[in-house]
Order: sequence, then structure tokens, then C-alpha cells
Amino acid sequence: MNIYQKALEERKQQHLLRTLPLPPDGIDFYSNDYLGLAQSQSLRFAIENQCSNTPKINGATGSRLLSGNSEYAESVEREIARFHHAESALIYVSGYMANLGLISSLATRETTLICDELIHASLIDGARLGHAQKIRFKHNDLTDIEQKLKKTNQQKIVLVESVYSMDGDLCPLKEIAEICSKHDALLIVDEAHALAVYGENGEGLVQSQGLEDQVFARIMTFGKGPGIHGAAVVGPAWLKDYQVNFSRSLIFSTAPSYHHFASISAMYKHLPKCGAERDQLKEKIQYFVQKRNDSSGQWLESNTQIQSLIVPGNKEVVELAEKLKKAGINALPIRKPSVAEGSERIRFCLHSYNTKEEIDLLFGVLTSP
Repeated sequence: MNIYQKALEERKQQHLLRTLPLPPDGIDFYSNDYLGLAQSQSLRFAIENQCSNTPKINGATGSRLLSGNSEYAESVEREIARFHHAESALIYVSGYMANLGLISSLATRETTLICDELIHASLIDGARLGHAQKIRFKHNDLTDIEQKLKKTNQQKIVLVESVYSMDGDLCPLKEIAEICSKHDALLIVDEAHALAVYGENGEGLVQSQGLEDQVFARIMTFGKGPGIHGAAVVGPAWLKDYQVNFSRSLIFSTAPSYHHFASISAMYKHLPKCGAERDQLKEKIQYFVQKRNDSSGQWLESNTQIQSLIVPGNKEVVELAEKLKKAGINALPIRKPSVAEGSERIRFCLHSYNTKEEIDLLFGVLTSP
């Protein structure tokens, strides 16, 4: 047995082994398809219609810097920039690659990254690939972030998420933006779990609070609420030029296909039409929170579509997930190292298409012996 097989065996013993599951039958409390757009027939037809207007070529044939760029791709990026009230947008093949490329390219030796301790792994990996000094601040702690910002005279960049993927709580964006302005720091916000869900037209949390002019860059991920795939970095015009020159995950990746760009364009045209789905999601969140507040258990405080029940221990949290699955409810156990030891949890993702009866069933299973 080599060292890699031993590592797998250790994960088995620790109830940490990951596998690639097929989509299960049962009630969906686990996916990121918050508005049901991944299964939307109307969005699918809009994408097919948009594809009919693109050049008839299957693959991109190369990176954006070689043969993979087009006027169509740049027109979609201009469309995204207008939607988000930004000067520019640059599309990546995924949210992970966007965070990796953006952060690693900005993380120079003359830079200090000030990171919320709960930022996503993709932001962490981007920071690791760069050469910047990295400082973490306590989650959503305004006093701590200000103290950390005072400790450096280098170029400062603050990294946060608008909706945190594991705890489901919101970033105090207004207050952090003010602190960043006070200390001449650039603010980058990952909007992965806010795009499509927040804002009158699904623009995200930053725009819904009127903060787009106070945020240096936003990462808009399309694989969650928007129901498709890919991501875009929106920000000042020069930032797009900078990434084209220094973002390795963009420079050395084959460009998205025309179909991919068409899907993104169709999705952005579709988002303003999803007001009913956003309202339905809000209703389900309110109902879930009411049931949560009336129940026992170590629940994290959240008023978003992400709700987490702390179940310490990898073995224990997996057993509860299996109990839910036997009742026809699909919710995933989140274990270390994805979360800190002792904060293992079942993460419940709410959707516009969940019903109150499904939520009632969930809490019935949780309270049963």
C-alpha cells in the first residue's frame, strides 16, 4: 500500500471519504439551485434560442488570448457589466477559476490580503498561489478587521463573501465598505450565493444595497442561483486588462464555447423575470426560520436560503444525514476539513420549489427518536 492509498484508508476510518454520488431521488434540500433555474424549461428554451444566433462552431479552439476570443464573447461581457453597473466584466469557466485567477494575480509581494476567516476554499487557494502577506480576521467582526487593516502600509485587499456558503449569514457589507474606504483598502466580494437571489432583478447583495461604487471587484458565479455554469469578475475597466495580462487561470485555459457564452447571455436576460421565484424562496425561508426557532438543536443564526444544524462529529453527522435520506429527504453532511472540527453540520439549502409540507416533514424527522 503506497502513501496515497494509505491517505484514502485514513479518510475511510475517519468517515471523511468523498465519493461522486449520482443525483438521488427524494426531496431536494441539498442543491444550490435556489430558484429552480437549472431545471427551468423557459430558461432552456431561451438558451436554445440564443444559441441559434451564435456562430456555428462547437469549440472555442483555444484560449481567449489565442483563437478563443470573439466579438460575441465581448458583447456578452459588456452585457454583464451593464447589468451590474460596472465598467467591465471578464468571464471565466467556473467560479473557482475566477477566484483563483483574480486573487492570485492581485496577491503581489507589495500586497496584504485581509481575509474573513470563513471565505471559500477558492479564495483561499487564490491567496496561497500569490505572494502577498495573508491575514485573517474574525468572521464578520468589524473591530477585528479594522485592527488588522491598521497593521500594514502595503496595498490592502479585503476578501469577503456576501452570503457565506457554510453558515448562511450575510456580510455586513456597508460597514466593511466604510472601513475599507477609511483605510484605503480595496474590497472584493464573492457573490456566489447571492446572484439571482438578492436584488430586484437578482443582481446580488452588493447592488441591492447600492454599494457597487464602493466595492472594487465582485465575483459573480453562475453555477448556483442562476442555474448554469461559469463566472464573471466585474469591476473597473483596468481590472479586465490586468487579468488578461496576469491571471494564469484565464491565460492558460481554453475559452468557453459559443454555447457557454449564449447560456450566460440568456440567463442574464432571464433573471429580471424571476421575481415570483425570489418571492417564493423568501416565503420558504421565513417558514423554515419559524420552524427552526420553535425547535431544539444547535442551529446557526441565518435568514438566508442556507440553514445549518451543527452536529459535532463526522460519524454523528453522517448518521443523521442517513436518517433523513431514509425519510426521503436529501441534505448533505458537511464534515471537516470543509468546516472546523466540532462544527460539523447538516446544511439545508432552501429553494423556491420546496413546499411547507416538505419542511414540516424535515422537522418531524429531526425531532423523532
